[in-house]
Amino acid sequence: MGNREDLLAGARKAILERGVAKTTARDIASAAGVSLAAIGYHFGSKERLITEALTEALGSDIGDSMEALIGATSGKPLLEAFAQMWDGMAEVFENNREGMLASLENLLRVTRSPESQEFMTDSLTGAYADITRALQEAHPELDQDVARAIAELYFVLTQGLGVLWMITRGKNLPDGARLTEAIAVLAQDLRT
Repeated sequence: MGNREDLLAGARKAILERGVAKTTARDIASAAGVSLAAIGYHFGSKERLITEALTEALGSDIGDSMEALIGATSGKPLLEAFAQMWDGMAEVFENNREGMLASLENLLRVTRSPESQEFMTDSLTGAYADITRALQEAHPELDQDVARAIAELYFVLTQGLGVLWMITRGKNLPDGARLTEAIAVLAQDLRT
């Protein structure tokens, strides 16, 4: 690994140990085994490094798990596939609890940083594209635009579910069957 990758790994390690608010640039550099100046050279700021480290880690861990859940729905009707994917997300969140906690802590920092907001906004394109690709592999009958719309719905709902899951530890949340019922009724209403 190079210094950039070492810094990303060091940031994730320090953040998971100390939390976002308590992690210093020195903590990250020490965990990465690089000089403090390397943060500025590779990322411009500690804030940008933290944003990228958490986005990359959770994007990979949760995103890959979500894509696997989508892949497991291959050949199933879309509403059934949605319910199955949705119901599998609780385990994904449980397996990534510490990272999600750090991400929630980071969320407030991002809202106050135009640079971090820009990075997060730009990152959405890749997230949507990854989910779209997974959907089209599992459901080849979907054209690109429809798959993208479903990917956006999956992403937005999963973000909300993730926040609620962290707050409630999965209690009193709707299951996939309940949400597919609501989606089906909304779809039927659109046709009338």
